[in-house]
Amino acid sequence: MDILQKIITYKKEEIEVRKLLVPAEELKYSEYFDREGLSLKQNLLSENSTGIIAEFKRKSPSKGFINQHADVVQVTKDYAAYGASGLSVLTDHHFFGGNTEDLVKARINNIPILRKDFIIDPYQILAAKAMGADVILLIAACLQVNEVKDLAAYAKEIGLEVLLELHDENELRHICNDVDMVGINNRNLKTFAVDINRSLQLSTLIPADKIKIAESGIDNTETIKRFKKAGYKGFLIGETFMKTQNPGQAFKKFVTEIKNKI
Repeated sequence: MDILQKIITYKKEEIEVRKLLVPAEELKYSEYFDREGLSLKQNLLSENSTGIIAEFKRKSPSKGFINQHADVVQVTKDYAAYGASGLSVLTDHHFFGGNTEDLVKARINNIPILRKDFIIDPYQILAAKAMGADVILLIAACLQVNEVKDLAAYAKEIGLEVLLELHDENELRHICNDVDMVGINNRNLKTFAVDINRSLQLSTLIPADKIKIAESGIDNTETIKRFKKAGYKGFLIGETFMKTQNPGQAFKKFVTEIKNKI
């Protein structure tokens, strides 16, 4: 069983437990459920946008802890202050060391927040809205075409934007009308190996009406420059910042380099 299969198997069990602890109807009474969402799509299209979706992540299945004791409030405040177009917050605990409370705490920032998790059930989308997320991630590698369509439609119905993550050409058929943004993950979720050429190779195959986002393996401004030339508007970056002692300052330095070089 590869890493992705292990994650999905665990996630199915986790969801059933969460449904028992907090029924779906209770989620609708959250203080954040009726708030008007912020648009990551609009931010990425803004003329002065850095395009960076800065991620808060404590660990990964392949590397273990990256920054175990990072303060989600301080890190995300710095990301927002220094020009992030959006935030990505890992809410998976078992494999990535995150939790839903991280996203709730990050909600103090007035920029769009992506709930980064392995979403396979409408309950998780409802929970994303309840915790203050503006965008959800759907991963084609763990969903059927009809599942993406149904989950994306539900997310839009309750006021969330949708980022669909792809890994190869075979997953292009997962793209549907309710998907706002298409991300190409340069990390193979089965082996966790990274190849930034994946985004470059698939860039011309993404429909023109979908905003393109490059994900994973971005650790220098030259890579950003190459992706921009290929039509990418968004760049999801986490480990590059999180592996440092001060992720916020690392982000600030990276943004300064982008402004000076690109």
